[in-house]
Amino acid sequence: MKLIKSIYVIAVVGVAFGLASCGASGDNPGYEYAPQMYNSVPYEGLTQIVNEDEGQWLSTREDGKGEFFNTNVNNPSKMNMREPVANTVPRTKDGMLPYRLKAFELEKAAEIQNPVELTDQVLAEGQQLYIQFCTACHGANGEGDGLAGQVIGGVANLKGGAYVNLPEGHIFHVIMKGKGRMGAHGSQIPQERIWKIVHYVKQEIQKQ
Repeated sequence: MKLIKSIYVIAVVGVAFGLASCGASGDNPGYEYAPQMYNSVPYEGLTQIVNEDEGQWLSTREDGKGEFFNTNVNNPSKMNMREPVANTVPRTKDGMLPYRLKAFELEKAAEIQNPVELTDQVLAEGQQLYIQFCTACHGANGEGDGLAGQVIGGVANLKGGAYVNLPEGHIFHVIMKGKGRMGAHGSQIPQERIWKIVHYVKQEIQKQ
């Protein structure tokens, strides 16, 4: 009888100790059951490690490889990222090609037609984008009287002079690449959104 009680006591103490060892507190992270289920090994395209023993001292991987090994073994070139097919060009989700013209190629840009179809929704989106990116300098009505424009000075009045007759491609290029006091916005606004702003400027501000 005493033996059975002793076994029970030892079992209870063992279970309690096991549960306590799994708890995390302070600097102790505790233990995880099947840690690979929580911390998967990602394929990092820019930090590809081909040495299977890299990080072996730390490894808890089920495949026996080092913790830091992250090469895609299913790729015949042992690459995490496949190279694109030769002569392919990336496009946006709307099928637009990258804009290749340089800032000084304004005359070529002026010949480009707006590829975004003009609709009421496009005008509404163009208005919101104009408010977000352009109002500060050009003002709500495009007259160059925005709060930032008043401080900077020399901001174009989109309703006056030669600005009214500017081609859509010209306006797009200036927003994209910048000109004079106008900074380039190509890194902030995707192409298709810039074209929507152009629609809004031509249709609502310049009334064309």
